[in-house]
Amino acid sequence: MGDDQHSPALRQNLLFYDALWNRTRLAPPERFNTWPLVLSLALPGLACLEVAPGLRPRLPIVGTRFVDASVFAVEKLRASGANAEVGLVSDLPYADGAFGLVAAFDVVEHVDDDEGALAELVRVLSPGGTLVLAVPLHASRWTRFDDVVGHRHRYEPTDLASMLERHGLSVLRTAVYGMLPRSSVLIALGVFWLTRLRRLAFWWYDRVLFLVGARFLQKPLHLVEGMIDVSDVDEVLLVCRKAP
Repeated sequence: MGDDQHSPALRQNLLFYDALWNRTRLAPPERFNTWPLVLSLALPGLACLEVAPGLRPRLPIVGTRFVDASVFAVEKLRASGANAEVGLVSDLPYADGAFGLVAAFDVVEHVDDDEGALAELVRVLSPGGTLVLAVPLHASRWTRFDDVVGHRHRYEPTDLASMLERHGLSVLRTAVYGMLPRSSVLIALGVFWLTRLRRLAFWWYDRVLFLVGARFLQKPLHLVEGMIDVSDVDEVLLVCRKAP
């Protein structure tokens, strides 16, 4: 996650995610439905950065730079051979245009100043480079789960398109993304476990729920040119290009 180091958003996110990553094992990026997309983008010799991956990185462990606000996540990434350091998406410790590929899955919605976070992602991206972004949609779908996991935003499609355009990004491809259940009962159960039985919930998530979800509930990532119809989509993945 990332925000000003004294912000309530960052404190809330670290309270949740430090506890999560401290009790969680790293999952290799090959387990996720984003892997075929990543292989097509992370070309040999291309400088790559993933921001706030936690212990669920999507870009290759070898050859990628990782930055995360959680010390626990960074330590475990390093133990797995990753080039990782502690940092914030609001103040990335890299030079302008340093990377040809930047990925930020489920990041900017956690930051109060999401415009500033996106500006930082674009700043470290080289002209003509690719940004892979995933964000939740529709304020009308806000639930208690959003509060628990530290969300600050859900995006209306037109607002999201305008935001990307303001930062010099054009949308190349998009896809439906995420595994959040649509059932309000399941969401309520998840919130109960995460608020009342958090330690046990993290254990079940890491040892059971994540493994089952990654293996059986993930659907192949179906990318289409331009923007998909997101009227009934909870989260969208976007492949964007920075203006030359």
